Amino acid sequence: MSAVTAAPAALQATLDVCLEDLENRIDEPTEDQLRSEWRTFCDLKWTEPVFAPARRRKAPPSVEWPSLRVNETLDDFDRMALQQLKGCSDTLDRGSGNPLTVRSNYGTPIMALLFGAELFVMPDDLNTLPGNRPVPGGIDGIRRMLDRGAPSLDHPYLQKVYEMGRRFMSIKARYPKIGRHVHVYHPDLQGPMDILEMVWGSEMFPYLYEEPGLVHDALKLIAETYIRVLRGWAQIAPLSIDGLAPHWGLWHKGAVMLRDDSAMNLSPAMFDEFIRPYDQRILDEFGGGAIHACGRVDHYIASLASMRGMNGFNMSQPHLNDMEKVYTNTVDRGVVLLALDRRAADAALGAGRNLRGRVQCA
Repeated sequence: MSAVTAAPAALQATLDVCLEDLENRIDEPTEDQLRSEWRTFCDLKWTEPVFAPARRRKAPPSVEWPSLRVNETLDDFDRMALQQLKGCSDTLDRGSGNPLTVRSNYGTPIMALLFGAELFVMPDDLNTLPGNRPVPGGIDGIRRMLDRGAPSLDHPYLQKVYEMGRRFMSIKARYPKIGRHVHVYHPDLQGPMDILEMVWGSEMFPYLYEEPGLVHDALKLIAETYIRVLRGWAQIAPLSIDGLAPHWGLWHKGAVMLRDDSAMNLSPAMFDEFIRPYDQRILDEFGGGAIHACGRVDHYIASLASMRGMNGFNMSQPHLNDMEKVYTNTVDRGVVLLALDRRAADAALGAGRNLRGRVQCA
């Protein structure tokens, strides 16, 4: 019987075997040294051209870890634990320089569902995380959302996210080396504008011109709810450890990783009006952090990088950007670039660009 189809007792036994394997493979001096190197990088003291950490040795598994599909994990905490911890096992097997990290891996809709969006589980053969459908009724649905005010945090999906966090913390309490070196990072809560787009749908964008007051009211409600949700998470797992936050197999200064994928669609002026104030509210609340954005970012990067507590930036498509604008407004200003495509870093170095030891590549 495979782990995927196993009865609960057999699945628990598989999890126990895999946890013992992971515990035995963690070399604490290696993890401590790696953490020290990340600290040096985040403190802007790395002296090499780029930061590309690696473990001093590979640690292959002694047992076969099951590969689980996303949809199998959404309603089973043991399967979710196995899927996430397999990522840690794979990291040790590769000998990469990423910290060992896990999360409650329930996709982007966590926040949107609190406001009435409908969960959409993707077809199993795609093996990808769920999305959501917008609230019905378009702008009238948004008005109803505002009329209802602050949503309850008792939504079953959010409670499942919280419970998975507790399960991870319980595992950490039972295994000393896992407890010290496997880090539970906060779930994918997106960012205020991204959440509003998921709640409203793409028809939202014209209303930034036509109903700016309504948009601001919605963003304010979303940002306040985001803070409540993340405070709840912070009661389960620490957002940061000695001032560094784990996220996506990275470390960054501060506590929160916001997402601004919707920003690619907006002008710099609109970024300043509709995104920056609400991101800043969250960064201020949690002592700073980092931001991720997909697509083109060079048109608003100066504004994004100048926010208080903005310590790190993760971008997905450097080839779509004027990277000199990005470097000028990040590494030259003390904002590290996280998980940058190595080809972009090598191209910059080849052109004589000083990256100041503030670019991390895998």
